[in-house]
Amino acid sequence: MLHQESQHTEWKESWRDDYLRWVCGFANAQGGRLLLGVNDKGAVVGLPDAAKLLEDLPNKVRDLLGVVVEVNLHEQGGLPYLELVVQAYPNPISYRGHYYMRSGSTLQELKGAALDRFLLGRQGRTWDGVPLPQFSLADVSAPAMARFRQLARRSGRLDAETLAESDANLLDKLRLKDGAYYKRATALLFAADPQRFVTGAFVKVGYFESATELLYHDEVEGDLFHQVKNTLDLLLTKYLKAVISYDGIVRVETFPVPRAALREAVLNALVHRDYAVTAPVQIRVYEDRLRMWNPAVLPEGWTLDTLLGAHSSSPYNPALANAFFRAGEIEAWGRGMERIFSACEAAGSPKPVLRYEPNDMWLEFMFDAAYLKVLRAGQKQTEQVTPEVKAQVTEQVTEQVTEQVTEQVGRLISALNDQTLSLQELMSSLGLSHRPNFMALYLRPALDAKYLQMTVPDKPNSRLQKYKLTALGRQWLNKDKL
Repeated sequence: MLHQESQHTEWKESWRDDYLRWVCGFANAQGGRLLLGVNDKGAVVGLPDAAKLLEDLPNKVRDLLGVVVEVNLHEQGGLPYLELVVQAYPNPISYRGHYYMRSGSTLQELKGAALDRFLLGRQGRTWDGVPLPQFSLADVSAPAMARFRQLARRSGRLDAETLAESDANLLDKLRLKDGAYYKRATALLFAADPQRFVTGAFVKVGYFESATELLYHDEVEGDLFHQVKNTLDLLLTKYLKAVISYDGIVRVETFPVPRAALREAVLNALVHRDYAVTAPVQIRVYEDRLRMWNPAVLPEGWTLDTLLGAHSSSPYNPALANAFFRAGEIEAWGRGMERIFSACEAAGSPKPVLRYEPNDMWLEFMFDAAYLKVLRAGQKQTEQVTPEVKAQVTEQVTEQVTEQVTEQVGRLISALNDQTLSLQELMSSLGLSHRPNFMALYLRPALDAKYLQMTVPDKPNSRLQKYKLTALGRQWLNKDKL
């Protein structure tokens, strides 16, 4: 009995030309041995035409695959068998136009995104470093460049002289150009609409009542720096409910996922994802947990344990990672997961769960039981309060709440007055054009504080949705008249 089949060993009872696929797979992986005349139990059963194959196979492999293999004749119990020794090749090897890769004890044909990764890797390139001929300097977004300069100036990782250069020179110094063309990373970092160039370059966020019941959802688009910021804003202002407490007179908001951990998770998902896969990053929020998915590929030879332990930096998209590092958004390469777990531990939150399968990375944050208890108790108390008690409480706390209204919420209340307006009408009346900031700083805080209410509360994303003041909002508006 021979050793078991493995990453480097395959058994076949006889020879068929179709087995050249296995030779191809070994050459494209880490090399290996193909044993002929051995059954699937590892027992030598003999190879009647061993002498002829010993002479023919080296030439056949060379002619059809372009590789050289060593063929050895062995004998066990008077039964001959052959050993084909295949070396790993640095260049891609194909068999009849198809590419194969040995993975574990299986043979996989490489197609689509997996084939692209393989071919680029054999050329010493990465997906984000490939030239993008259809992208030009005219496609660079001025606001995106301004945002990057602001971040990089604050981080101190680019000097003032470099940041003062033209867009073309700055992009060149960030190594985002390959010859006459800009790299794919440039479109993701600085195009107003990266999806024109990279399908699926956005984030989907949804709130689920159950595993299949979606209540509402949003999509976050724009350049990657914009996506990171607006995804965080959206999660913290719309999808995650904070438990409110007070440290003296200071209002403290405690979210079920620590902000630092959530930020690092969003950064990892966007910077290190496989953009050759056209599906967007997906974030699913439930009552008791948040799950984040992104298409990801671990470096060759890495396992989940490698990722979770201390490891060297090996960014999947080095051009993207370099830009985010210069902007101060990434503190140190190779410590993303460590920072997520450390932030949760420091906040006393449950330890996140990380799952990985080829092209699938799931990070799940379970909400703390104490947080859920407080949240549910608050909801239950709200449901049980009678209108009379609500009115009494409102009257008692109006003076305190009035002092907590931000400048933005106050402007919104004043703009709405006694009208019923749509979101666009509200933004127009305030002279605002940036919807995410309006949602995060104006509309969502006003709704959460019960100064505004929706005209179609059961369908938050309805195209017919409008907003009007509540009794509390009118009371704030008229406070100076009392």
